[in-house]
Amino acid sequence: MAEQVNGVALYHSLFGTEIHDPRILFEMLTVNVFQPGLNWRVAASKIPVFDRVFKHFDVEKIVQLNEADLEALEADPEMIRNPRKIRAVVQNARATLNLQPEFKDLAEYLWSFKPTDNVVSGTLKQDSHSLGAQVAKDMKKRGFTFVGPTTMELLLVGTGILNHHPA
Repeated sequence: MAEQVNGVALYHSLFGTEIHDPRILFEMLTVNVFQPGLNWRVAASKIPVFDRVFKHFDVEKIVQLNEADLEALEADPEMIRNPRKIRAVVQNARATLNLQPEFKDLAEYLWSFKPTDNVVSGTLKQDSHSLGAQVAKDMKKRGFTFVGPTTMELLLVGTGILNHHPA
């Protein structure tokens, strides 16, 4: 019998560590897409479900999901059944593939935003000058969706690109 993965424990173990694996970065992006409006633990607890329904976070397989597949995901009782967020994951997989040839993969793209002085102390800025806002703007321009400034700031901190030390 396969060992049951605890999504919250997995997310917690990854959060804040430097992640360079493009598949895991897409996994973290997916959790962040589903998180708005929910407690982070709810979204993180679904990592095993996301892994199953989103083809182990293989973007080349995700973009092949058709309308019937998406409707099945929306009906899956284990899934967070928000059609806009489900479709956002597929759109973000397309946008990830479209990063090439400019960037090798999602990891190279996201890590290109790493600031020289990447330690942020105190409260994260929530304005148009924050790194999250800059990344969100660039990602939206490249076709990503559900990638607002707060979501991107959390992704940058969660993947170790931005080192945040609360006051």
